[in-house]
Amino acid sequence: QVQPVESGGGLVQPGGSLRLSCAASGSIFRINTMGWYRQAPGKQRDLVALITSTGSTTYVDSVKGRFTISRDNAKNTVYLQMNSLKPEDTAVYYCYVVRGSMNYWGKGTLVTVSS
Repeated sequence: QVQPVESGGGLVQPGGSLRLSCAASGSIFRINTMGWYRQAPGKQRDLVALITSTGSTTYVDSVKGRFTISRDNAKNTVYLQMNSLKPEDTAVYYCYVVRGSMNYWGKGTLVTVSS
Protein backbone atom coordinates (compact mmCIF):
# COMPACT_ATOMS: atom_id res chain seq x y z
CA GLN A 1 0.00 0.00 0.00
CA VAL A 2 1.03 3.55 -0.76
CA GLN A 3 -0.40 6.51 1.12
CA PRO A 4 -0.13 9.83 -0.73
CA VAL A 5 -0.73 12.90 1.43
CA GLU A 6 -1.26 16.31 -0.15
CA SER A 7 -0.57 19.73 1.32
CA GLY A 8 -0.43 23.33 0.17
CA GLY A 9 -3.96 24.14 -0.94
CA GLY A 10 -5.80 27.27 0.03
CA LEU A 11 -7.38 30.50 -1.12
CA VAL A 12 -5.53 32.67 -3.61
CA GLN A 13 -6.47 35.66 -5.73
CA PRO A 14 -6.54 35.43 -9.52
CA GLY A 15 -3.02 35.80 -10.88
CA GLY A 16 -1.51 34.42 -7.70
CA SER A 17 0.57 31.32 -7.05
CA LEU A 18 0.41 28.20 -4.92
CA ARG A 19 2.67 25.20 -4.52
CA LEU A 20 1.16 21.81 -3.80
CA SER A 21 3.16 18.96 -2.33
CA CYS A 22 2.40 15.27 -2.07
CA ALA A 23 4.49 12.89 0.00
CA ALA A 24 4.07 9.16 -0.55
CA SER A 25 4.64 6.77 2.34
CA GLY A 26 4.20 3.07 2.90
CA SER A 27 5.42 0.60 0.25
CA ILE A 28 7.29 3.21 -1.74
CA PHE A 29 9.69 1.03 -3.70
CA ARG A 30 8.92 0.70 -7.41
CA ILE A 31 6.92 3.94 -7.50
CA ASN A 32 7.01 5.12 -11.09
CA THR A 33 4.56 7.80 -12.28
CA MET A 34 3.34 10.49 -9.90
CA GLY A 35 1.03 13.33 -10.67
CA TRP A 36 -1.99 15.49 -10.05
CA TYR A 37 -5.63 15.38 -11.02
CA ARG A 38 -8.34 17.87 -10.11
CA GLN A 39 -12.08 17.86 -9.70
CA ALA A 40 -14.12 21.03 -9.88
CA PRO A 41 -17.59 21.16 -8.29
CA GLY A 42 -20.08 19.18 -10.37
CA LYS A 43 -17.43 17.93 -12.78
CA GLN A 44 -15.42 14.79 -13.29
CA ARG A 45 -11.87 14.30 -12.08
CA ASP A 46 -9.42 15.33 -14.79
CA LEU A 47 -5.69 15.04 -15.37
CA VAL A 48 -3.56 18.09 -14.58
CA ALA A 49 0.03 16.84 -14.86
CA LEU A 50 2.13 13.69 -14.61
CA ILE A 51 5.83 13.01 -14.11
CA THR A 52 7.64 9.72 -14.54
CA SER A 53 10.49 8.43 -12.40
CA THR A 54 12.91 9.62 -15.09
CA GLY A 55 11.42 13.12 -15.20
CA SER A 56 9.28 13.02 -18.31
CA THR A 57 6.25 15.28 -17.90
CA THR A 58 2.74 15.56 -19.30
CA TYR A 59 0.40 18.53 -18.88
CA VAL A 60 -3.20 19.20 -19.80
CA ASP A 61 -3.31 22.03 -22.34
CA SER A 62 -5.13 24.43 -20.01
CA VAL A 63 -2.20 24.58 -17.54
CA LYS A 64 0.77 24.53 -19.93
CA GLY A 65 3.04 27.48 -19.31
CA ARG A 66 1.46 28.19 -15.90
CA PHE A 67 1.94 24.99 -13.89
CA THR A 68 5.16 23.04 -13.33
CA ILE A 69 5.33 19.52 -11.96
CA SER A 70 8.49 18.20 -10.31
CA ARG A 71 9.50 15.42 -7.98
CA ASP A 72 12.12 14.49 -5.43
CA ASN A 73 12.65 10.74 -5.76
CA ALA A 74 14.72 10.58 -2.57
CA LYS A 75 11.76 11.98 -0.64
CA ASN A 76 9.05 10.25 -2.72
CA THR A 77 7.44 13.64 -3.08
CA VAL A 78 5.82 15.32 -6.07
CA TYR A 79 5.19 19.04 -6.34
CA LEU A 80 2.92 21.22 -8.42
CA GLN A 81 3.93 24.86 -8.77
CA MET A 82 0.88 26.78 -9.94
CA ASN A 83 1.34 30.32 -11.27
CA SER A 84 -1.03 32.80 -12.91
CA LEU A 85 -3.95 31.05 -11.28
CA LYS A 86 -7.42 31.57 -12.73
CA PRO A 87 -10.86 31.13 -11.15
CA GLU A 88 -11.36 28.10 -13.39
CA ASP A 89 -8.45 26.41 -11.62
CA THR A 90 -10.63 26.16 -8.52
CA ALA A 91 -10.93 22.48 -7.63
CA VAL A 92 -9.92 19.75 -5.25
CA TYR A 93 -6.47 18.61 -6.34
CA TYR A 94 -5.67 14.93 -5.90
CA CYS A 95 -2.24 13.34 -5.80
CA TYR A 96 -1.86 10.25 -7.97
CA VAL A 97 0.81 7.59 -7.55
CA VAL A 98 1.48 4.54 -9.68
CA ARG A 99 3.38 1.63 -8.17
CA GLY A 100 3.66 -1.44 -10.33
CA SER A 101 0.15 -2.14 -11.64
CA MET A 102 -1.60 -0.30 -8.81
CA ASN A 103 -2.83 3.30 -8.65
CA TYR A 104 -3.15 5.22 -5.40
CA TRP A 105 -4.94 8.46 -4.63
CA GLY A 106 -4.58 11.05 -1.91
CA LYS A 107 -7.60 12.53 -0.17
CA GLY A 108 -7.25 15.83 -1.96
CA THR A 109 -6.50 19.44 -1.15
CA LEU A 110 -8.80 22.32 -2.03
CA VAL A 111 -7.54 25.18 -4.18
CA THR A 112 -9.84 28.18 -4.44
CA VAL A 113 -9.00 31.02 -6.80
CA SER A 114 -11.18 34.02 -6.03
CA SER A 115 -11.00 37.72 -5.38
